[in-house]
Amino acid sequence: MQQQTTLKVSQIVQGSNPRTYFDEKEMAALRASVKAQGVLQSILVRPLPNGLYEIVAGERRWRAAKDELGEDYEIPVIIREMSDAEATAAGASENIERAAMSPSEEAEVAAKILGQHNGDFDEAAKRLGWSRNTLEKRLSLMQCSQNVRDALSNRKITIGHAELLATATKDKQDEVLEKLLTLATLPSITDFKQRLQTISKTLTSAIFNKDECAGCQYNSTNQSQLFAEAISDGHCTNSQCYDQKTEAELVVRQDALKDEFPTVRIVRPGANFLQIKIVSEGATGVGVDQAKACRGCSNFGAAVSAIPGSVGKVYKDQCFDTGCNSTKVAERIKAEKAVVADKSKAKAVPSGKDAEKSADKPEVKAVAVAKVTVTDSTRVKEYRVKQWRKILVKELFSDEEKNKLVLLSLGICGLGRHINGTKLSQAFNKLTGATVSSGSNNQFLNVATALTAATDEAKAKLHQALAASVEDQIEERHLREILTFLNVDMAKHWKLNKEYLDTMTKSEIDVILDEVGLKTHVGDGYAKLMGGKKDEIVKAALEVAGFDYEGKLPKVMLYQL
Repeated sequence: MQQQTTLKVSQIVQGSNPRTYFDEKEMAALRASVKAQGVLQSILVRPLPNGLYEIVAGERRWRAAKDELGEDYEIPVIIREMSDAEATAAGASENIERAAMSPSEEAEVAAKILGQHNGDFDEAAKRLGWSRNTLEKRLSLMQCSQNVRDALSNRKITIGHAELLATATKDKQDEVLEKLLTLATLPSITDFKQRLQTISKTLTSAIFNKDECAGCQYNSTNQSQLFAEAISDGHCTNSQCYDQKTEAELVVRQDALKDEFPTVRIVRPGANFLQIKIVSEGATGVGVDQAKACRGCSNFGAAVSAIPGSVGKVYKDQCFDTGCNSTKVAERIKAEKAVVADKSKAKAVPSGKDAEKSADKPEVKAVAVAKVTVTDSTRVKEYRVKQWRKILVKELFSDEEKNKLVLLSLGICGLGRHINGTKLSQAFNKLTGATVSSGSNNQFLNVATALTAATDEAKAKLHQALAASVEDQIEERHLREILTFLNVDMAKHWKLNKEYLDTMTKSEIDVILDEVGLKTHVGDGYAKLMGGKKDEIVKAALEVAGFDYEGKLPKVMLYQL
């Protein structure tokens, strides 16, 4: 929903515009145009809770109007209700199409677009109209120090110099930049690359096994014995070998965490904003219950850093869906504000009879409650649906009347189009003694004739099998509906088991064992139980003395709509 109108310049505030460099000549021309004609093209804004409006696209026009026409000038605007993500997308789209954006500003746009597509590089590149290689190069600029990015925005260095500086730690970048800007002429990219590699591949900070490096000809320590003007000791001058060994070690560290977390990513320059640490309290807190539940989410995990300055470091308890995280933080804050508002109302001093009634009532402590949600992993979803189908077949065979109602409902809703003929024909062969030959002449006539001669019991069982065979192909959401209609008691058919826990990582198992009460039952010994390897944890959890899993169903296994 949007509205076209005018607003005073003073009613509008800046948004998160990635454009930080404004060419003074272009701005001067724009200011002259605005002074003579006013602002002709509407800017895009969104309403804020405080009554002001935030710029989504058109900041240069707003700046020119503010400078030339003052705070009371009414500027044409399009007001549109937008979420943070929608505003970012619209602003990025506006800026990426404009000329003269610096590469560092483009990098910020690319970073935001990548975040909106949950780290999908190919989709982000498509959205930006770039190649995958261009996207990765732009994102590498996000690793540049602020000084380097400013130098690039102000056209003091080229994008080639900035891309190379991004491979070094930020303190080293600033040191090299300072020397670079004192030169009368910038070195060529090739020359600069050769010089920079000699300081960026330090063997002391290498994360791989360096035994082979001791006698390597590319080890600058060995070179110093051969050349009078050698590179400082402890550097690798074979960047290709260094990078290959580093990448191999990053993969090893990633693989070592896959049993522990649902998601483990190697985070590269430009993508380090794609995750955020899960916390329960504070400015980015999602709430105690949600933080606990997040450990069982498919987007929960660990990041292995490939970013200069922290290469090889592991950051655990990360959320890789920053959009969901922002939503949960907002929900927690909203719930807390509601509690404060309720307390304020409760503190209002009543009078007369109301005061007497109030005095008799015990004080109720208000608690902030926000809806707790998680995204289940694919493995858990597949296991759950498989179990639901098995349970549904049992239920359909146990109640003939409901079986008929389910089959009729599926047909009426157009959901009975996918009959599993293979399973049904197998049941037909077993119950009637006849054989269905696929593709044979007069197949239908032969089957109908055999059914006519079959017993009533055989036909009744085949009728029940028909509903079960249709169910085998329907989607999960319709499966939930059928189970809900049948009011299936999951506890009669399923309890926590090894096959189920094997589909999970250690963090997911931790959430489930806490939910069903095992953590409380074990008490102080729980940390030791969870300290082993995944298969050891599963075995130990299922063999805890005095704990019965019967009737204890995790929420993830429930089918409720």
